[in-house]
Amino acid sequence: MVTAMCEAGLHYGYGKSRRHATIKPYIFGVKNGIEIIDLEKTKALLDEATKFARELGATGKRLLFVGTKHEARVAIYSAAESLGEPYVNNRWIGGTLTNFQEIKKRLLRLEDWKDKKAKGELAIYTKGEQREIDREVEDLERLFGGISDVRATPAAIFVVDPRHEHTAVREANRLKIQVIALSGTDCDISNVTYPIIANDSAKKSISFVVEAIAQAYREGRDSENAKPVAPAQADS
Repeated sequence: MVTAMCEAGLHYGYGKSRRHATIKPYIFGVKNGIEIIDLEKTKALLDEATKFARELGATGKRLLFVGTKHEARVAIYSAAESLGEPYVNNRWIGGTLTNFQEIKKRLLRLEDWKDKKAKGELAIYTKGEQREIDREVEDLERLFGGISDVRATPAAIFVVDPRHEHTAVREANRLKIQVIALSGTDCDISNVTYPIIANDSAKKSISFVVEAIAQAYREGRDSENAKPVAPAQADS
């Protein structure tokens, strides 16, 4: 496992000047001005995070995947889509968790427009009105398409780079939603339940961790005694 992690470049951090104080115990050394992460410790953290993700899957609880930085978008989308789990990979809208009742109204509006379009019920509107509706649907899809079937806040969120996704992490903390996070050496992990200290800026490293979390969730969900996921049921 550690060899595979090394091959994926998980051990690369940032320069020492960028290191957050909470990361210090996970630094192995410095090479050419770049801090090197102790992958034995990262492996232990990843084991804890995947164990938790497996438990989420086995108990039918939803895991929201979040990664809006360019390097993470494809991996987040692919993992979440393969699981049928919600994701945000474009832009985190403030209040997505803490003001979910308002967000839910937009999700229901998106669902309503799509349903009416599928049934041909938009024919009653003028062409100009239909274009406006199409633009609204496009905007809602871009912002909320990944969470369109969510009707309650998730049990946990997985984020790539909690420094970049600080708003999502802060909202999760306020609601006591557990946070799994791929965290680079410049991240504050004090507000992360299950930090995974590793390179959070390279696509290969990000894909390695995202896939590990997704696979663990899948294993839990597909286990013999797993409970079915209930999208409309509040997770707690």
